[in-house]
Amino acid sequence: MTATAPPLRPDRDRDRPVRPAGPPGSSVPPAGSSVPPVAALLRTLLALTVLVGTALGALLAAAGPASAHAALTGSDPQDGAVVATAPAEVTLTFSERLAMGKDAIRVLGPDGDRADRATVRDLSRDGTVGYGVDLRPSLPDGTYTVAWQAVSADSHPISGAFTFSIGAPSETSVSLPGASSGGGAVGLLYDIARYAAYAGFTVMAGGAAFILLCWRRGATVRPLQRLVAHGWVTLTAATLAMLLLRGPYTGSGRLADVLDLGGLPDVLETKTGAALVSRLLLLGAAALFIAVLFGTYAQQSREAPEDVARRKDLTFGLAVGGAVVAAGIAATWALSEHASTGIQTGIAMPVDVLHLLAVAGWLGGLAALLTALHRVPSIEAAAVRRFSRVAFVSVVVLAVTGLYQSWRQVGSWSALTGTSYGRLLLLKAVLVAALVGVAWFSRKWTARLGSDRREAGESPAASGTAAVPRQVAAARQDAVTVPDRAGHAEAEADAEAEAEAAAGAEAEAGTEAEAEAEAGAEAAGGGEPPERAAQLARQRAALDTARRKKARDADPGRSGLRRSVLAEAAVAVVVLAVTTVLTATEPGRTQEEAAKSGSGAAAPAAAQGPTELKLPFDTGGPDGRGTVRLTLDPARAGGNELHLWVESPDGKPMDVPEVKVSLTLRSQQIGPLPVTPARLSAGHWSAGTVQIPMPGDWTVKVTVRSSDIDQTTIDKSVRIG
Repeated sequence: MTATAPPLRPDRDRDRPVRPAGPPGSSVPPAGSSVPPVAALLRTLLALTVLVGTALGALLAAAGPASAHAALTGSDPQDGAVVATAPAEVTLTFSERLAMGKDAIRVLGPDGDRADRATVRDLSRDGTVGYGVDLRPSLPDGTYTVAWQAVSADSHPISGAFTFSIGAPSETSVSLPGASSGGGAVGLLYDIARYAAYAGFTVMAGGAAFILLCWRRGATVRPLQRLVAHGWVTLTAATLAMLLLRGPYTGSGRLADVLDLGGLPDVLETKTGAALVSRLLLLGAAALFIAVLFGTYAQQSREAPEDVARRKDLTFGLAVGGAVVAAGIAATWALSEHASTGIQTGIAMPVDVLHLLAVAGWLGGLAALLTALHRVPSIEAAAVRRFSRVAFVSVVVLAVTGLYQSWRQVGSWSALTGTSYGRLLLLKAVLVAALVGVAWFSRKWTARLGSDRREAGESPAASGTAAVPRQVAAARQDAVTVPDRAGHAEAEADAEAEAEAAAGAEAEAGTEAEAEAEAGAEAAGGGEPPERAAQLARQRAALDTARRKKARDADPGRSGLRRSVLAEAAVAVVVLAVTTVLTATEPGRTQEEAAKSGSGAAAPAAAQGPTELKLPFDTGGPDGRGTVRLTLDPARAGGNELHLWVESPDGKPMDVPEVKVSLTLRSQQIGPLPVTPARLSAGHWSAGTVQIPMPGDWTVKVTVRSSDIDQTTIDKSVRIG
């Protein structure tokens, strides 16, 4: 029983000798086979798996908790502050420990010259993370600019700048940097490499999983081999590029420094550098598994398809070892990005690994299925159904792990809609929902694919052009009718695997027979010149390919499935792009915490000018009701002039025995700072030297005493720029 199949690849099959097969069911390889003993190969895979697992455990144990995305929580002097005398140092306080170089904090004077001693000191103690730099002595009055740059614990560069003044503000020739660290051409290239790394891992791991779990005959299919190999090459090249770009990405930002290997040792000492190197080592192990998958495993499927026991052992070894290596590669992201920082890192890192593996299983398998539908003449309907089940499990894992990650990184409904991270997360959720919707149509086409073939009298495993031998179909029927339900699924899977292998083997045999017949016909003719014979052979091959493509495209179930899978793949590309941007975005929880601290690196300044407050009061005594009208000029950090008027309900000045004022900045636990105004006239009080040390939302409290026993305290918030 023969069938039409793709022509043999001349570079692979033309001179391949036909080896006699061993007896059916035998665990001994065919005579002369180059397939290595399965036991020895499994021992090698087991040893490599243990080695990778040990290394992964060590990396997980070494990862310490930290806050997600560092933020500047305070400084001394503060942004916009005006100090009477020059401070001895400038200190910065952060929400988490971070990596700072020796020249990470720079203080520039009004003329643009360095005002610091260019040596950063670590001032962290008692749970507070702080860094400082000493200033030069005898600094003149004027406005000074503080610029800083560092790398947070989740591997992302952060930077900022602010100003303070000595004596009084002045003109300055220094402009605050507009671009943040990690931008420019270097940042763009680094983001492209990060995206390529995610895509390469997804295709490599997901493609291999598709072959082992859904379509074992795919190990012998050249388009799938190229897909997985290209995924490995893309991930390796992207990892090397990120390693070279890491120095200028977190430092100078100059593209010319990419080839300067002098900074590479500093990169390797960081957590991100160690993760990238670990990824390269794990990719070496992945290369071995890919070589076994497309070498020994594929050869076993071609030369000994009837040896089910050996193939099952090899499949199990590849599946376990490949899963460990894939988990190790996924852990290199979990150990160096958002999952390794913030709350519950011990839970977040394993969850992140599961999330990445589920993404690879779904989207990478989708890429493999799309390749098979477009580039391979035949694929069994049973393989498509198996992938549908794998995709369903992957979506469930994605939903559970994604919900946990969203709660951990966002933390509140306000952060979900009010931060850039939250809005990107909502966009990703919408895209994933669209992806699931398209996948639902794919499942419908999958069911129709099987029903169309059954209606046409074709075995579901025949895949259009390759027919399954009757004895294999009988074996499948026997497996389906086994009374023991516990063994039903395993028996059916084994029978389907046998059917796939037999279909592939018979297709190869049929093609070889046709090729030999054509060669015999050409030899018998003998009258055609070699050039003409070669031209005719190419024409016959082209007609053969066109005939198979026409037959393939005529199948409505396959065409519909191909279109829906292509739509899924298009949405998946966008999902990966949004995911890449998310990994480089400050989490919403941290953005809200930094905003609540009231002391960002570049707090917006209020407009210069007096601020007026009106505070009604009632002391409870006779003539104890009235209104306090208070003004602060210029309502900025530094020296301010305070005027206070006490007025009766009819607007006339109200002469009270005593008035006291205090100011408190609760976000920084500063105050209350007492102010004792002097009485200028009836109902009019003033203080000309009110020093407000830093900008922020200050609380002004006014105590009014209308008699010896009647007094009250009223308060109101005011924005100091």
